[in-house]
Amino acid sequence: MVQRLKAVFWDVDGTLAETEMAGHRLAFNRALAEAGLPWQWDLPTYRQLLRVAGGRERLRAFLTEVEGAVPAGTRLDQLQARKQLHYQELVMSGGLTLRAGVVRLIAELAEAGIPQAIVTTSGRTAVAALLEACLGDLQGTFSFWVCGEDVARKKPHPEAYRLAIQRVQVDSSQIVVLEDSAQGLGAAAAAGLSTLVTLSQVSATEPAQQFETARALLDGLGEAAEPASVLRGPACPEAMVTLSYLEAVLAAAPATGATEP
Repeated sequence: MVQRLKAVFWDVDGTLAETEMAGHRLAFNRALAEAGLPWQWDLPTYRQLLRVAGGRERLRAFLTEVEGAVPAGTRLDQLQARKQLHYQELVMSGGLTLRAGVVRLIAELAEAGIPQAIVTTSGRTAVAALLEACLGDLQGTFSFWVCGEDVARKKPHPEAYRLAIQRVQVDSSQIVVLEDSAQGLGAAAAAGLSTLVTLSQVSATEPAQQFETARALLDGLGEAAEPASVLRGPACPEAMVTLSYLEAVLAAAPATGATEP
């Protein structure tokens, strides 16, 4: 097969690790309790809040609803800062681990010389904490990060992916995105990128039609002891997402070009 793949973009939350429920949600709850606020986000509540991209934006939407007024920006900044510290503590304590197949695939792509980048709506400090705790030396394989602070509009807007395309200097038809959510898929598709969706604990409960524009839909990246299942897309004989499988995903995709959201 002629190699077409020239770069891979990784989402973070839900894609690299199952960070939402056991990480970000707990950190938000600790920050709310620390501030003396009477609310804690249970699993159903947080699933609803995940429809709002960005932690600060999530806090703003929640507090506006329960208090009946938009909270002050300084208050949101303080709450978000405390939440970030609590998240870092959770990560550094070993409370979160990478999903099966992540380290294997990152290492394989790095060995093959395929540029890799992080493209996420998460803040830079949260990304740094996760990569430092879970990836070690492999975190240096990422050419650059595009994080929430780098864009004015977060996923599902394609701004982050458009910025990543500019930075990697590779044609969009030669890039594969690894995402887990409908918001991330929408952002990548609007930027004209082919996307492999690996369903997370959160997105696995979402309607399948939300992922119709994905070039491949799997339940994970797979390991020998934890094989991946293809729900839609090219067959995966090894039951693991590999460089050759990403090439197959790209080869099966029609030529893409950036489109307006």
